[in-house]
Amino acid sequence: MGPAGRLLAAAALLSSLCLHGLLGNSGRAFSHSGPVPHRIDHVEEDDDSGGLMPELSPTGSPQPFVPFLAPAPLAPFYNNTTPKLSGKCSLNFTAIDSLMTTTAVDCFALFAPFLANVICCPQLQATLTILIGQSSKQTGSLALDPAAANYCLSDVQQLLMSQGASDDLHSICSVHLSNATEGSCPVSSVDAFESVIDSSKLLEACRKVDPVNECCSKTCQNTINDAAQKISSKDAVLTSYTGSPKVDSCRNVVLRWLSSRLEPSPASKMLRQISNCNVNEVCPLSFPDTSKVAKECGGTVKNFTVCCEEMDSYVSHLQKQSFITNLQALDCASSLGNKLQKMNVSIDVYSTCQITLKDFSLQGKLNKSGCLLPSMPSDASFDPSSGISFTCDLNDNIAAPWKSSLKPSASSCNRSPGPGPGPSIPERPSATSAQNGVSHNRLELSLVICLGTLLAAHLLQV
Repeated sequence: MGPAGRLLAAAALLSSLCLHGLLGNSGRAFSHSGPVPHRIDHVEEDDDSGGLMPELSPTGSPQPFVPFLAPAPLAPFYNNTTPKLSGKCSLNFTAIDSLMTTTAVDCFALFAPFLANVICCPQLQATLTILIGQSSKQTGSLALDPAAANYCLSDVQQLLMSQGASDDLHSICSVHLSNATEGSCPVSSVDAFESVIDSSKLLEACRKVDPVNECCSKTCQNTINDAAQKISSKDAVLTSYTGSPKVDSCRNVVLRWLSSRLEPSPASKMLRQISNCNVNEVCPLSFPDTSKVAKECGGTVKNFTVCCEEMDSYVSHLQKQSFITNLQALDCASSLGNKLQKMNVSIDVYSTCQITLKDFSLQGKLNKSGCLLPSMPSDASFDPSSGISFTCDLNDNIAAPWKSSLKPSASSCNRSPGPGPGPSIPERPSATSAQNGVSHNRLELSLVICLGTLLAAHLLQV
């Protein structure tokens, strides 16, 4: 059975278990008179669990909360097998054992395709970077040769799979040899690197990355890019430009050197914060053909009900793709709005049809509870008794912004109001209470994983 078949079988099995539990406990789960199986309590500020948004009707302003995704039935399916390693990779996996576990949970089999863009793949790339960086302390090299890279990338996949991660991460995250080798960068040894770069300046700029301002100030990123540009021209063959394959290869070398000078946990935090800046700049969704929406909503609208039905149908296709951050949702709303306006849709269909930012993300329950991840998403977490969880940001329960004139979407550093009567693009979302460490409510919901596995099974069949 191929990877997709195994994933579908797992989703189907979990779904059947969930449905059995739901049917057996439906009286208790949906009755107010019997014992309530879900509790709401306060947790300490260092609790970082999270999950999908259930179908609730909160009063007043929505507060951030983090329901668990999986109940105890997930625990027996948590893969903990002995990995089949090549024996030909010299990387010290034991030195970053905790980080490997974090990556395996972030890329858990069922959810890896839906968390790939925001959580799974950035964490996997950080792990590879740190592995090679830490190894350089013994080898003196900031890159693997192609043969060793092949073995090591395979071993990483095996180790992560043994802890429950997807068996298709190389495809999901587009992992290539360049993620571990020097690529086209002329510098790969620690000595050669430190002879060219002002290492103290580089380390000072990136030792502590400002999680709020880095994406706009680019203090660490600019220093990294300058270093990459400098070592890329060491062979004096051609002048490299930012974004060229050569500079990109050298940027990987710079990140590995930084990871060798920090402990694994701070290094992972630094790499993820830099990655978040790039992730939040681009809408990761694929927009299908909008001609049907344009037909019913373009020009002078004859029937608003039909227009909104078509719009809802269109958005439902977007909701099958992946979880996205609140800033990505802003970009997606702006991109789709511009696309529709170019097709003569002049009315604000977001406001008219009550389309919110959450409607652009993967939906949790009955297509009424989208989960937007925070702009600085935390790692997923695993507990044997409650399963996989991650945090949804509920502070952005706002209408999708409709620009009244055709302009490029504003960057996250300059979300300024646009001209005209349409809603303005909101400011960059601030950190949620969950991110700030303020005590927040936790819901332990045994129903949500059932919906997640049913959704996974459905999407795998599409």
